[in-house]
Amino acid sequence: MTAVIVVVLDQWTKQIAVSELDYRIPLMVTSWFDWMLTYNTGAAFSFLADAGGWQRWFLTGIAAAVSVFIVVWLFRLNPADRGLVLPLGLILGGGMGNLIDRVLLGHVVDFISLHYEHRYWPAFNLADSAITLGAGWWLIDAFWGRTSPSKEAPVS
Repeated sequence: MTAVIVVVLDQWTKQIAVSELDYRIPLMVTSWFDWMLTYNTGAAFSFLADAGGWQRWFLTGIAAAVSVFIVVWLFRLNPADRGLVLPLGLILGGGMGNLIDRVLLGHVVDFISLHYEHRYWPAFNLADSAITLGAGWWLIDAFWGRTSPSKEAPVS
């Protein structure tokens, strides 16, 4: 369910961005935050963006494979690992949101721009935020979320 909500919100916000924003013309919200429509043909941080076009299907294949892996993982989760459902749903929904863009448009729609003075973070979207939040949550859970069996009190 989390993944579906992320995909719907991601696609909806991207449609608003495409219809309301002019390409690469920032709409200032605060001194450090703009709405700015950009198109990313590459991966995170525009990696491979200038690769000549082959990257579209390469990145599509990776995203599809990772999505299938996450779906299988979700169905095979042990009851003790149910806390991973939400972070994996965020990652899956974000990946699917960007996958839809890549397949239908040939690029990913980005529109959130953060900056400090003249130092800009690469533009991103709701799907990217969901992936980042889900991955961070997953890592926190992996390192600090559970007590390992070796540290549990012995059973009497």
